Amino acid sequence: MDDRSSRYCILGAGPVGLSMARALAKAGIPYEQLEADGDVGGNWLHGVYSTAHIISSKKTTEFADYPMPADYPDFPSAQQMVDYLRDYARHFDLLERIQFHTRVAFARPLNDHRWELELENGERRIYRGLLVCNGHHWDCRWPSYPGNFSGEYIHSKQYKDPQQLHGKRVLVIGGGNSACDIASEAARVGLSAAISLRRGYWFLPKTLLGKPLVEGIPFWAPVWLQRIVLRLLLRIVCGRYESYGLPRPSHRIFEAHPTVNSELLHYIRHGRIRPRPDIARFDSDTVEFVDGRREQFDIVVAATGYHVSFPFLPEGLVPVKGGLALLYAGCVLPTVKNLYVIGTGQARYGFGPLLTPAADMVADLIQLQEKMELPIGLVMKESGVRLPATHLVDPHAALRGMKFVRRFLLPRLPGKEKKLRRRLNTPAPPTYTPPKSSQAGVF
Repeated sequence: MDDRSSRYCILGAGPVGLSMARALAKAGIPYEQLEADGDVGGNWLHGVYSTAHIISSKKTTEFADYPMPADYPDFPSAQQMVDYLRDYARHFDLLERIQFHTRVAFARPLNDHRWELELENGERRIYRGLLVCNGHHWDCRWPSYPGNFSGEYIHSKQYKDPQQLHGKRVLVIGGGNSACDIASEAARVGLSAAISLRRGYWFLPKTLLGKPLVEGIPFWAPVWLQRIVLRLLLRIVCGRYESYGLPRPSHRIFEAHPTVNSELLHYIRHGRIRPRPDIARFDSDTVEFVDGRREQFDIVVAATGYHVSFPFLPEGLVPVKGGLALLYAGCVLPTVKNLYVIGTGQARYGFGPLLTPAADMVADLIQLQEKMELPIGLVMKESGVRLPATHLVDPHAALRGMKFVRRFLLPRLPGKEKKLRRRLNTPAPPTYTPPKSSQAGVF
């Protein structure tokens, strides 16, 4: 057993993991960083297709403390994002503390609140604490339909290059950002393209009034006003979705993640993408839709999202309900100490403005936890802090909330912890006992 309990361990070197590394280094908190891949970048390195570009703008995606290069376009490519994240890691001297090609098979809390990690190669280590930054775009969610499809059936995670669609009859399932990107790619290089939608979506253009959408709308305003402004502008610019053969949105803007894409409606009007309803069943190379229509396809791409999961943690340790990880302050649990699960939420636009202050706040939590006997998540729970109600994050509201937490809530937590400890009449925090049947996953 390799005792490294003087240090914290960060899992993952994507945007969230890198931001946490910078924050811990800045706060003087000893740490090591483990990354399964051979480079930094996370999903931008291994999870996106070669032609991907960000849907938020450069301005709303760059880290608050490290601007993107001036010559980057409004919507940088996947390769530019990887280059930017590499530069970020070099700028803050983070690379020397990252151990690449290092996969964690299992992690569990010990009775003294340290954390034991077992690596994929069998090596076992003990750390002071664990920061989980493993992302949420890797555990593919697959739809289920009767019958079997005899053609090629892939998840959008497996789509990497337009050549996979070249000359083929393509059906894309889903209406999110990846679905619309892939359907638009199929409209350019495929023999035919169709998109199957189970429900209605809000399709927002990437630019509006000559600016990236996220920079031209008053997102600092209340959500109700944002909705009014967006609906008015969309009616002027796009008209009714029903006129494109698309279902009417089944929810209000921002109740689900909107799709930011300027190509879908364009290709529908050109007859290059055919909207279709939900799938009823597969039958060899034929897909039957719920309206009774039957069509043949060569490849079906399920752009149906991802599960939020932590297979390397004890089963049930982090409760997830409807894709939402139930964590206080978005990162801590009431049942264990020294575990910080970061980045499970999804900002309505770019991550940059949020990650830097959020990482600094987590560093504050770590330093406060060192002064407490009870889990800081339990102290928050007993202090009336609420669990998140949605995985969608309003960046402006989140920034205001973090300022309030750091200025008013955190300084009061040590006093609240002492009172709570006296009330509970226990000097030790409750501990989590993992089920004996827990299975180790691999990250």
